[in-house]
Amino acid sequence: MHSPLNRRLRDLARAARTAWRSFGSRRCPGPWEPGSQHRESLLLITLDSCRWDTFESTPTPNIDAVGTPHRVMAPSHFTFGSHAAMFVGFTPGDGLRSEPIVNPKFGKLVRLDGGGTASSGRDRFLLRGGSIMDGFNRLGYITAGSGAVKWFDDGSLAGAGLVRDFQHYLYAGNCWSLGRQLGFLADKVGGARQPVFCFLNVGETHVPYWHEGAAWDRGTVTCRAFAEGNDRTESARRQGECLRFVDRALGPMLAAFANANIMVCGDHGDAWGEDGAWEHGFHHPKVLEVPMNFRIS
Repeated sequence: MHSPLNRRLRDLARAARTAWRSFGSRRCPGPWEPGSQHRESLLLITLDSCRWDTFESTPTPNIDAVGTPHRVMAPSHFTFGSHAAMFVGFTPGDGLRSEPIVNPKFGKLVRLDGGGTASSGRDRFLLRGGSIMDGFNRLGYITAGSGAVKWFDDGSLAGAGLVRDFQHYLYAGNCWSLGRQLGFLADKVGGARQPVFCFLNVGETHVPYWHEGAAWDRGTVTCRAFAEGNDRTESARRQGECLRFVDRALGPMLAAFANANIMVCGDHGDAWGEDGAWEHGFHHPKVLEVPMNFRIS
C-alpha cells in the first residue's frame, strides 16, 4: 500500500492536479515587499492547534501589529471542521460581543450569498460561489493556498474536496515546512497587481510542536490522546517556542499585506490534561478557545 511506486504515483497525481489548477491563471512571481499587495486582497492565516493562553503569553510582535488580539471560540474542534466552516465564511468569534467580525453574527469577514441574512453593510466581503475561494475566483482574484496538516492533503478525497477551488495550491506534506509554504505563496501571489485571496495553514503549532532547527527531538511527543507520558509544561513551552518561530517567519508576508485585509486565528486548540483530556477532536472549552487578530482595509 505504501510502496515507493505507490508513493511516486501519488506524487505525480498531486503534481498533475496542481498543474491543472494553475493552467490559464496569471502568475505573478515576486518576493514579499512591504505594502505591495492590493488593498482589496485578503490574507487568512490559521495557526493550527494554537491555544489562546499560548498566544496570550508569547511575544508575537508581527502578528500583534495586525490588530487587537481577541479570545474567541473556534467553529469546530478539529482542523477539517473548522476550515470547512471558514471556507464558507464562518470564522471564529465571540457570541457575547457586538462588534462585527469579532462576533460574525453582527457582520462577517466574508459572507457567501445565500448563507444567511446580510448584515446591513457590516460584512467586509459579499461573494457568490460554492466556497469563498470560488467566490473570489469569480471576482477575478488570484487564489492561492497552502496547508500543512493531513486534512489538507489533496491526494485524499477529503482534502481534495476541501481545497479544490484554489487556483494555486501546495500541500506541505508535514507540519514543519513553513519556509517552503511561504516561498510557494510568494511565488504565486507576491507582488500581484490585482487582488488576491491568500490562505496559509501553519503546522508548527500543531502536535508534535516542532519547527525547523528546534532544540528538542521531534519524535518525543508531549501531547497525545489516550497516551501515557504527556507533559503539560513541556507542551506549553514547545508550542510557545513554535509560535515565536512562526511570528518571525510571517513578518515579511504580513508586511506585504499591510494595506490589505488580514485575519490570523487558531482553527482549534489542544487540551493539556484539563479534565483528563489531551489533544483535540472533541468538544472541550480548551479545544475551542483560540486567538484571533484581524485588520480591515
